[in-house]
Amino acid sequence: MENNNKKPFDYRLINTTPRALLELTNTSEMTLKSVEILTLFLKDESTPGGGPSQAHIRFEQLKSVQPKEKAVLSHRTWINGRPASDAEDELRRLEVVAGVIKPYVLSISWEDSDGKTQFQRIAVGH
Repeated sequence: MENNNKKPFDYRLINTTPRALLELTNTSEMTLKSVEILTLFLKDESTPGGGPSQAHIRFEQLKSVQPKEKAVLSHRTWINGRPASDAEDELRRLEVVAGVIKPYVLSISWEDSDGKTQFQRIAVGH
């Protein structure tokens, strides 16, 4: 795996009903293959001082993202080992709030045009 200084991905949360969606944009000039965001474990908000993670978010893997293309990833929030309902979805916790520490990281990996695995980390959340 290589971590190059190029940051080909940008993201945004799309506020839709009944739950938010994550949109990735390939800002580079090349097709990126096997795009994957690692499972994101969320801090426990109900235990004072934090506790073991009760919730995590898994994202679908994308076969490829073309140059300048936007892709909306489906995801599933899991709470205590069970799929969460739309009302319990936790993706909105990844929204960035100005002046608030970003406690989470989107860890994105992909294959470049040479077949080398690359990765990018994007700080998110509130």
